[in-house]
Amino acid sequence: MQTGIIVSLTLYFLLMLGIGLYAWRKSTDSSEGYLLAGRDLHPAVAALSAGASDMSGWLLLGLPGALYATGLVSAWIGIGLFVGAFVNWIVVAPRLRQQTEELDNSLTIPEFLANRFPEKAVALRITSAVIVVLFFTVYTAAGLVGGGKLFETAFSGAIHISGMTDYSAGIWITALVVLAYTMIGGFLAVSLTDFVQGVIMLLALVLMPLVVIFGPGGANGASIAAVPQDGFLSLTYGLTAIGWLSAVTWGLGYFGQPHIIVRFMAVRSVREVATARNYAMSWMFVCLMGAIGVGIAGRAYMARNGLVLDDPETIFVVLANLLFTPLITGFLYAALLAAIMSTISSQLLVSSSSLVEDFYRLFLRKNASEREAVNIGRLCVALVAMAAIAIAGNPNSEVLGLVAHAWAGFGAAFGPLIVLSLTWKRMTGAGAVAGLATGALVVIAWIALGWDTSFLGGDGVYEIIPGFAASWLAIWLISRRTAL
Repeated sequence: MQTGIIVSLTLYFLLMLGIGLYAWRKSTDSSEGYLLAGRDLHPAVAALSAGASDMSGWLLLGLPGALYATGLVSAWIGIGLFVGAFVNWIVVAPRLRQQTEELDNSLTIPEFLANRFPEKAVALRITSAVIVVLFFTVYTAAGLVGGGKLFETAFSGAIHISGMTDYSAGIWITALVVLAYTMIGGFLAVSLTDFVQGVIMLLALVLMPLVVIFGPGGANGASIAAVPQDGFLSLTYGLTAIGWLSAVTWGLGYFGQPHIIVRFMAVRSVREVATARNYAMSWMFVCLMGAIGVGIAGRAYMARNGLVLDDPETIFVVLANLLFTPLITGFLYAALLAAIMSTISSQLLVSSSSLVEDFYRLFLRKNASEREAVNIGRLCVALVAMAAIAIAGNPNSEVLGLVAHAWAGFGAAFGPLIVLSLTWKRMTGAGAVAGLATGALVVIAWIALGWDTSFLGGDGVYEIIPGFAASWLAIWLISRRTAL
């Protein structure tokens, strides 16, 4: 059986590397080519690249796992994300595409902020670069944890690499393949691989729930409603106001995710942003419904067949093993790796772009040539990946938990800042710095105090809520005080 799986995964890895080589020949001669593919992405590529880099392993691991464990009530996370993504495409996408090109052809989010508020350019670039690298290292680690869990669950001791467990081998294999095509092909490679990965994810998330429900051991055995858990199919069972708010406010994070909004900057033209939005939202709707179906139908399947699952976040992997032929199982594993790798590659590239454009060129080599900047960017990709590998070393890490913290950090630090910088002309540089720092610090403090798990003796409050509110307030207050 494992031979068929290995064949499918090998073909997938070769396809990703082939795309990387193609992109290397097309768009790595300059910083604009390496970091933004020359601002010439087709709307469909930009859309699926934004979606695939957004969803990551949590779409096939974390979200189905949450639904498997708690029931349909966890779908509020997906609902909040869908609404947030739609508003992001309406409010941020066209404005960011236009303004980044007008403001000295800004190639990164920190560079755009520096050009938007020149009086605080250095402070903004340094602060935002630190936040980008810090939270993206954690975010990348979450993806590598997903890769480790896949190999650990799927191969169960079959990978024989000296001194390595299956989990460790999964982390390294995932990281090395991503490093290869990202370092070689830059943003174009990341975007094209994201597009292919997005298609694979879509097919897998349509196929899996249908087979679970209608295949052997599925609906013929019993209905989904037979899951032995009260309120399993209720959107409101056991839901508190704080719990509901913490779930739906995941959508606020979209406005501040550099690896997502950078896709808006690369669309061919402002006019084509609307077309890209339609592609993106259609893809996202189908994928979210599929992920919900995997979690709900997967729990019903396991209950009907008397099977026990120790880690809910592995339900997709377990079902792939139980229900499909080896070649199809390999394809489904490739879909999971696609979700993981598409996000990791985007995060590594954005992190390296900040290190190069907002640190190396700002302080060390102001007159660095384009080729030198691209090569230093490749080195930075590798350095961030090594740090993420170290963080991902704990096999007990939860994908959804790591993603939640990083998502909140970016959403609170950059979300209000991006929205207001694009829409409010009276915003000042001092307000921008205050909002950026306040959002990040509030999120970090909230997590450190444990208020994300328990607040005032009750349910925890998701850290993006106080972080986003504090950042917005700081920008508004400081901008009003410092406006000319």
